[in-house]
Amino acid sequence: MKTLLILALCSLAVICVTSDAQPEDDQPADEGLFVEMEQASAVMRQKRNAGQLSLAQLESLREVCEANIGCEHMMDTNGIIAAYTAYYGPIPY
Repeated sequence: MKTLLILALCSLAVICVTSDAQPEDDQPADEGLFVEMEQASAVMRQKRNAGQLSLAQLESLREVCEANIGCEHMMDTNGIIAAYTAYYGPIPY
């Protein structure tokens, strides 16, 4: 019985190795994992506004801005987003 099982497995292996079946690729071989910078930027670019920042992110901006008196005053009058952007540049997240 074991001999018959081993013979069947060997014959199946021979059929698989000698078959003319070619693997089908959905993507051409010249396409890789890398894309052009413009295409990647278009995919990754996201608009940010105050509604999209979490409370923790706003609090961290507030803590940074409180260390600067001018930024803190502007934060009180114009808001945290405008003050942080004016004093420290674009928001990092």
